[in-house]
Amino acid sequence: MRAFLASAIGVACTAALVLPTAAIAAHAPAVPASTAPPGSTQSLPLVPLVPDAPGGDRAAGTAPQGLTERDAKPFSLLGVIWDDPEAELHGTVQVRTRSTGTGAWSGWQFLETHHHEHAADAGTAERETGKVRGSTAPLWVGASDGVEVRVRPEGDAAVRGAAPAPLPSGLRLELVDPGDDPPPGATTTAADAAEDNADDAAAQTGAADDADDPRTTVLTAEDAAASAVNADLVPLGATEVPALSKAETEAQTFVLGGKPRIGPRPRIVTRKGWGANEQLRERNFVYTKRVKVAFVHHSATGNNYSCSQADSVLRSIYRYHVKSSGWRDLGYNFAIDKCGNIYEGRAGGVAKAVMGAHTLGFNSNSTGIAVLGTYSKSKPRAAVVKSVARLTAWKLGLYGANPSAKTTLKSGGGNRYKKGTIAKLNVIAGHRDGVSTNCPGGHLYRKLAEVRAASARLQGR
Repeated sequence: MRAFLASAIGVACTAALVLPTAAIAAHAPAVPASTAPPGSTQSLPLVPLVPDAPGGDRAAGTAPQGLTERDAKPFSLLGVIWDDPEAELHGTVQVRTRSTGTGAWSGWQFLETHHHEHAADAGTAERETGKVRGSTAPLWVGASDGVEVRVRPEGDAAVRGAAPAPLPSGLRLELVDPGDDPPPGATTTAADAAEDNADDAAAQTGAADDADDPRTTVLTAEDAAASAVNADLVPLGATEVPALSKAETEAQTFVLGGKPRIGPRPRIVTRKGWGANEQLRERNFVYTKRVKVAFVHHSATGNNYSCSQADSVLRSIYRYHVKSSGWRDLGYNFAIDKCGNIYEGRAGGVAKAVMGAHTLGFNSNSTGIAVLGTYSKSKPRAAVVKSVARLTAWKLGLYGANPSAKTTLKSGGGNRYKKGTIAKLNVIAGHRDGVSTNCPGGHLYRKLAEVRAASARLQGR
């Protein structure tokens, strides 16, 4: 049975909760434009590279493309985009970067090229804006000021010795500055590991460490709009939604016809808490009817970040999704860092059924949770598994969903289920269950059975 917040507002009425920016602007202090959260994107067109070996003329679009070693304005995350969002990049993308802290160049790193499975559904307003572009997954490289990139088509002589396939047109390298100064370099040191352990402990106790963060003192009209949709849970401008015990959560929630099956609400860092620049996103919020499935993802941005840098990683992905990929907002509804800290993702309210852009064809009636990092070869920490279970036990409980059950969703069209197909899915599913993709990486995917069991226990099932 569907659950509701015990305040006067139920989650089923989410569309009615949207307060337009104009309606709340008077309640937000006037802030000069110069104090808006900083951040920037450098967009550099790729050019044909000299072929690795002589072989005559190449067919149009089949020559390797890239950029030779060059200086750049500071950035911390990068990705490659192209004009047509329906086109796939069949080939390899490699980058190397220069650290601003040490001046040393990294080795070559691969970008995940098959990223189109993370997107708004076909036919939706977000997809049809004309702004959406094809893109690789972004890669976190840490504070850098130099870059080199090479894109080779599948079948290129240097790769497989076969006739190369054309690359998408309009290839560009996007270099993203998250808007602050993360520690130089991308290597996790012993000090970083100790810091991560401290952050891990803070995540479990709900301790906050942002009391002196200057971002918490600024509240623009856009900030107020993104915060007001959490008014059931926290005051306007709050930097976190605090954790509640199971008893407190149940007291805040009721179910038509019985006791709620819901897990204790976890601590969630709000968009204000991680420093989202609310001027980047589309102004309004978009909702779906309910939440039947939680899709688990990995961000494929790599694991070379400390937990103190997670805010910067999230701001970078947000900017890449909006300014580079052309989406209305961050694609994921929630994010979890490798220490288990949980973050509000796409704006619209953490308790509400916000329409995301995370699982192509299945963004309706679902929520998307991205674990920051790459888990194809690396195992997620126990804190990550615990936080995914805690978040799903609460979020799914608001909508009466059993984490250990199966349900059905109608596909909006994708590379695994045709449009209109009724797919039977686990209520807690991996991205690959809805779309043909490696996401959320084999190691994280194999933890989902454990997540389902733990989430169900937290709901009291």
